[in-house]
Amino acid sequence: MTELLTAAQMRAIEQAAIAAGDVTGLELMERAGQGIVTAVLEKWPELARGTHRAVVLCGPGNNGGDGFVVARLLAAAGWKVAVYLYGQASKLPPDARTNYERWSNIGPVVALDADFDLAAVFDYGAALCVDALFGTGLNRPVNVGDAGLMNAMHYAQAWILGHGPKTVAVDMPSGVCSDSGRVLGAAVKAAMTVTFHAAKRGHFLMTDAHATAAGALLCKTVVVVDIGLPKASKGPIKLTADVRAQLPADAQMTVFSLEGVDTHAVKKHAWLGHKFDHGHALVLSGGPGRTGAARLAARGALRIGAGLVTLGVPPSAQMEVAAQITALMLARVRDADGLNAVLEDARINALCVGPGLGLGDHAAALVDAVLDAGHLRLSRRVVFDADALTLIAAEPKRMAALNEHAVLTPHGGEFALLFPDIAEKLAVIPNEGPAYSKVDATRAAAARCGAIVLFKGADTVIAHPDRRTSIHAATYGREAPWLATAGAGDVLAGFITGLLARGFDPMVACETAAWLHVECARSFGPGLIAEDLPEVLPRVLGNLNA
Repeated sequence: MTELLTAAQMRAIEQAAIAAGDVTGLELMERAGQGIVTAVLEKWPELARGTHRAVVLCGPGNNGGDGFVVARLLAAAGWKVAVYLYGQASKLPPDARTNYERWSNIGPVVALDADFDLAAVFDYGAALCVDALFGTGLNRPVNVGDAGLMNAMHYAQAWILGHGPKTVAVDMPSGVCSDSGRVLGAAVKAAMTVTFHAAKRGHFLMTDAHATAAGALLCKTVVVVDIGLPKASKGPIKLTADVRAQLPADAQMTVFSLEGVDTHAVKKHAWLGHKFDHGHALVLSGGPGRTGAARLAARGALRIGAGLVTLGVPPSAQMEVAAQITALMLARVRDADGLNAVLEDARINALCVGPGLGLGDHAAALVDAVLDAGHLRLSRRVVFDADALTLIAAEPKRMAALNEHAVLTPHGGEFALLFPDIAEKLAVIPNEGPAYSKVDATRAAAARCGAIVLFKGADTVIAHPDRRTSIHAATYGREAPWLATAGAGDVLAGFITGLLARGFDPMVACETAAWLHVECARSFGPGLIAEDLPEVLPRVLGNLNA
């Protein structure tokens, strides 16, 4: 797992290290500036050859101080550097003010005001623009009415139009809330973002109800620079007592990544095991013409390693399903009584309810039977997806019956049905930071329903009622746009169900399934349809720790 920090947590870690005498603020700023220069030259090695021109845009906080350090280091390497400041030098924080003065002994600082001449800056012919205007500390909207500031931000992102310099953002692209990934007023789109000590939430969140791009999409590429602060150990923050004392109550969280996948556990099958040692999953199906989604989920559960997978099918669809399956098993489920009869087999230890199930009385009765008149069958774990989510949203008693053995897998529309007030809060255009984020929304939903919530998207967020949270972001080289295809979500539900059947902890099952889901799409590539996902899974599993 790669741990993520909020802006407040990052400040607390820095302040604790400074208070302990381990480092000074000036030393941290110097290391940050050097880290930015190193990252720039590693990403764009052509800039390491000869000398070039740079424009450094500094803001009114310590982010601006980092910018002054970068300017000084580039100038020492022979670059010609133009430096601009938004705000008043007299109001800079002490360390930033010191670096402002150090730069002032080398070259001028031009005010970023209404007289900012955008054309003249373009004529300067810079190869690099350093966006050090606003970093993780931004807590108010960028003033879009400030002509000088907006001209500077337009210049900083001109590289995307093909006629500007390469832009590196310090900590976050200016205007992006580091805790939520949401845009506060206006934002820069960088070519690379350099952050310090650890990545932040906003580097991986990209959902913004009122923007076509936010968070990860504006960061483009994220480089984390070690500036010598103490590292967290496994689990929630476990640094020093001084650091823990200063951290906000909000739990630290993780972004799910390759090193977080227990590849041994995913690939493991007992050498002398029986199929029932790997679990028996039951996937409920809808009626005639609606069985495809359940069959996709069942195939996914089987491929990911469940020992047996049974499709629970109404009699009217029995022939349709029987003609389509081989390795999967079939059980007739006429109604709730029929489902209860099937569930008398105690070896069935995981259920998938919802894909193609329908919204009628028959489907509702099955959902109620699974919830068992007010409480989940505690010996079984259940994935509720698709139609089951709509049915749960329609009846408060169903929501009240959930607990930590249940997994809900809503997309945005289903999330709004289940938790309309939370979705409404997420949709509000933020006017201050830290802005309400998809992480906040998913955590609130999990706490309310008592179940694990996997809020789907390119920035999938998974939250447990106890506030454990993961972000699974398909970005920074792990994009999988081909997953936007009918049935892909059904396969994900099946992957989770299969891992639950195998005995995975529900939170770990969700994280692992989300990661494998994207890996399957990336392995197959363009032209992917949902049926391909289970079939490419063996190749993906075979390549783990190959």
